[in-house]
Amino acid sequence: MLTDLPSPDGPEDGPEGGPAGRPVGRPAGMVLAACSGGADSLALAGALAFVAPRLGIAAGAVTIDHGLQEGSGARADAVVRTLADLGLDPVGSVAVTVGTQGGMENAARDARYAALDDAALRLGASAVLLGHTLNDQAETVLLGLARGSGARSLSGMPPEFTRRAVAPSGRRDVSDVRYLRPLLELDRTTTRRACLAMGLEPWDDPHNDDPAYTRVRVRSDALPALEKALGPGVTEALARTARMLREDADVLDDLATRAYADLDAPEQGYAVAVRLDGLAELPRAVRTRVLRTAAVKAGSPPGTLAAVHVDAVDRLVTAWHGQRHVDLPGGLRACRRYGKLLFGPV
Repeated sequence: MLTDLPSPDGPEDGPEGGPAGRPVGRPAGMVLAACSGGADSLALAGALAFVAPRLGIAAGAVTIDHGLQEGSGARADAVVRTLADLGLDPVGSVAVTVGTQGGMENAARDARYAALDDAALRLGASAVLLGHTLNDQAETVLLGLARGSGARSLSGMPPEFTRRAVAPSGRRDVSDVRYLRPLLELDRTTTRRACLAMGLEPWDDPHNDDPAYTRVRVRSDALPALEKALGPGVTEALARTARMLREDADVLDDLATRAYADLDAPEQGYAVAVRLDGLAELPRAVRTRVLRTAAVKAGSPPGTLAAVHVDAVDRLVTAWHGQRHVDLPGGLRACRRYGKLLFGPV
């Protein structure tokens, strides 16, 4: 449910485009801050409230109520009041229903981004700001290392990306929603100091201390252990590694996108099909990206599709000896038939 966020009186302006991770200039219209009430996103909202009027930019904020904790609605209302007190306008909360596909963390992320997409399109926002910090970046790199997911995972979170979203209110057109991460070069200590300086009291989500979540264990156990064993600066070094790898990964992704377009060959009864002719000849770094793209387009959740799955599909191309199929996350299956690699439901 969307509350306190009115639709614009005029037509909705689409956000500016641009490849992931490459700045394309200052947002031209309203900017929204996504704020959970935690120190990082609250510092971001406070900074936006300070900077926006000086740049002549309209600025609002939205908080997402995932409904995963008792009293989450009251917490969202409190965040909205804080955002309004900062002078942001419009502000509001969005209540979402979190599913189960891909695990709770992935399902919550999907629900959150869908709600942010909708809010941005309703308000004609040119950008949505996210409060991810340098610490989040380092954690993301370590998680990528643990999964063995390759250069793209190790390149971490881009400072800018766009999402394709269906416009609300029954309209069928599709628009880009632009997301920016302006705090990726700052650590959590800085955001907490910023909140203190602005007189803001952040909320500490209990989920952020729950060791049941892998990211929490990375934050509380893995990174401190690395700092103890290797010395200070591990967090900064991991974030720096992400920046250096991102340019390489962008080039390989661009090559894979072109290759996928050349090999795409729809087959009745299957969600995605790609021609085998020409696929095996691609460099492995490009070929595995094509296969991952195909699996994701067919419906496999990106967050649970790991390198081990892509490698198994790759063997259908390069080391096929009659194996029947490969099972993929999301209830999908990849198989080799009719001179094509086919992806569809089990």
